[in-house]
Amino acid sequence: MTAATHSTLFPQVPETADAVLDGLDPEQREVALALNGPVCVLAGAGTGKTRAITHRIAYGVRAGILQPASVLAVTFTNRAAGEMRGRLRELGAGGVQARTFHSAALRQLQFFWPKAVGGDLPRLLERKVQLVAEAAARCRVRLDRNELRDVTGEIEWAKVTQTVPADYPAVVAKSVRDAPRDPAEIGQIYAMYEQLKRDRSVIDFEDVLLLTVGILQDRHDIADQIRRQYQHFVVDEYQDVSPLQQRLLDLWLGDRDNLCVVGDASQTIYSFTGATPDHLLNFRTRHPGATVVKLVRDYRSTPQVVHLANGLLSQARGRAAEHRLELISQRDPGPEPAYTEYADEPAEAEGTARRIRDLIAAGVPAGEIAVLYRINAQSEVYEQALADAGVPYQLRGAERFFERQEVREAGVALRGAARAGRNDSLLDDAEDLPAQVRAVLSTKGWTDRPPAGSGAVRDRWESLAALVRLAEDFARAKPGATLSDLVAELDERAAAQHAPTVQGVTLASLHAAKGLEWDAVFLVGLTEGMMPITYAKTDEQVEEERRLLYVGVTRARLHLTLSWALSRSPGGRASRRASRFLKGLRPGSGRLGSASTAGGGGIERAAGAGRRKARGPVLCRVCGATLTEAGAMKLMRCEDCPSDMDEGLYERLRDWRAEQARELAQPAYCVFTDKTLMAIAERVPTTDGELSSISGVGVRKLDRFGADVLAICAGEGGRADDDEVR
Repeated sequence: MTAATHSTLFPQVPETADAVLDGLDPEQREVALALNGPVCVLAGAGTGKTRAITHRIAYGVRAGILQPASVLAVTFTNRAAGEMRGRLRELGAGGVQARTFHSAALRQLQFFWPKAVGGDLPRLLERKVQLVAEAAARCRVRLDRNELRDVTGEIEWAKVTQTVPADYPAVVAKSVRDAPRDPAEIGQIYAMYEQLKRDRSVIDFEDVLLLTVGILQDRHDIADQIRRQYQHFVVDEYQDVSPLQQRLLDLWLGDRDNLCVVGDASQTIYSFTGATPDHLLNFRTRHPGATVVKLVRDYRSTPQVVHLANGLLSQARGRAAEHRLELISQRDPGPEPAYTEYADEPAEAEGTARRIRDLIAAGVPAGEIAVLYRINAQSEVYEQALADAGVPYQLRGAERFFERQEVREAGVALRGAARAGRNDSLLDDAEDLPAQVRAVLSTKGWTDRPPAGSGAVRDRWESLAALVRLAEDFARAKPGATLSDLVAELDERAAAQHAPTVQGVTLASLHAAKGLEWDAVFLVGLTEGMMPITYAKTDEQVEEERRLLYVGVTRARLHLTLSWALSRSPGGRASRRASRFLKGLRPGSGRLGSASTAGGGGIERAAGAGRRKARGPVLCRVCGATLTEAGAMKLMRCEDCPSDMDEGLYERLRDWRAEQARELAQPAYCVFTDKTLMAIAERVPTTDGELSSISGVGVRKLDRFGADVLAICAGEGGRADDDEVR
């Protein structure tokens, strides 16, 4: 057996049951040894909950206490179930079933349907949107694409909360839920959707759970057969269980209590899908003799990050907050979390990109860095800033901004209006460029006021609103700009961001980041109205927003930066305030803001971020005008001012860049952006100092590419043309 066999890719299976317990901390070991009766594991972020429950199952199997085929472990995502199965195999317990609720229920439904109902199981509807659209049409209700997604989500919520169509309007009226349409209309569409499914003998994913519940309730012989097979149950992420999933779990258990649940009420962030922490919080009431183990040793984050996470929850209110866990970091100390205040959103994005570039230069892999925001519409400015900085990135859980359907549709509409000019009646009363854009986008769903609630309609509005803001900024930077000029700017931005996906910095919403972790995390846009989001009205909705920020904080292992901008655009009124959740945590913000809580570094105010002092203007080196666009500031001149660029040098630099990109298997912009190459060709630097003064040429790129670039500027071929092996 070679040494490679013992690598982390092929870990050695523990030789004995007792060896399975090696390396567990006292609380994890207590979980592993609690094999009988109800067990509730309250596990904080980064405390090794998956390790604890997989070792519990493996120890029981290896000790002969549990039969592998008698154990069913359920969780909420295929990724989590796959990870659990992999860990169990490594521990010598490969015969255990680890599945999602839907996967386990579907397997049982397929097996027992012929016996319980007869014939074949109806076809599973992979996507219900099309059928919901038909149901809406039959009810004579017109839904656009985003309303259709929201109504579909509403039907899913109704089903997992076991709300029938006739009761839907009344249930919504009693709850704090914002329905995307008139509840009576949604109730009608819901009823018609169910009728169409019956007519066509199809079922959806929620039906998989509902039908399994129905069979187990009605057929005691089938329920007994399943209970004979599965004697022990483990449920991960128990705070996310819906009423329907809990009902199924109760039927699987029957009158037995061999159940182990694992969860953290402070990480409940999916209530809009029907998830509720009530089952976790009520577990000890339902099972008075339950063994309760708290996992609070945090192996993920430094003491500084953990201290901030604990401080954030210390201000929480409500039932979930009463059961919060005080984490204790097990890692060596690291840097204090950084708080940065910027003058405006572009400055925040550019400052974040610079810090990321510095981290990469210091040796942090790009794949170990994440930028997390509240809504996906915030990604565009960070996509642009990272592209300008030459930093590769990847989006998680969302399309790139310019690839979103509503943004593409808006681009088509704007392009058509630009071609039509004043012949387009939409533009009759629009006096300036922003007014023209607002008029065109009003046909695509943009309004002066955002729609109530969250969901696809709100996401669409946010994307269109981002285009309106971009038009306003563009008009300020170029007072004489036309709609055609704006379309050209959008095309250029889109082209720059359509590079192939590479391994790089992760851009993700806070919801999409759940279950993940990185060495460095940037939490951006932390202003009132975004965190908490403006449509969080009730106390419970606001507390869920706090928990969402807590999830973001606890994604960081070592480096954590929290930032906000005082205004939306350069030169705008500094009317924004940092999130209320940071009060008492960031320096100078209240009672809890001592050095021991927030660190000795204080709040860094980025250049121009002071409340009273505006950011110093960047002037065009040709005409002296104030520059506001990132590309213009990189060139140090207005885009339309005369350029003294050496065209031949620019082309040689582009050819060299293309060769570098091929060798590195990265998009060209990750070497240098077009604007940076133009700036180099205009200034023709001769020394490292002159080259490093150009925006876009940082320490890392100077070290990596500086010799080549200076050689090309001097008329030489550069190392790219030599036979030297690098």
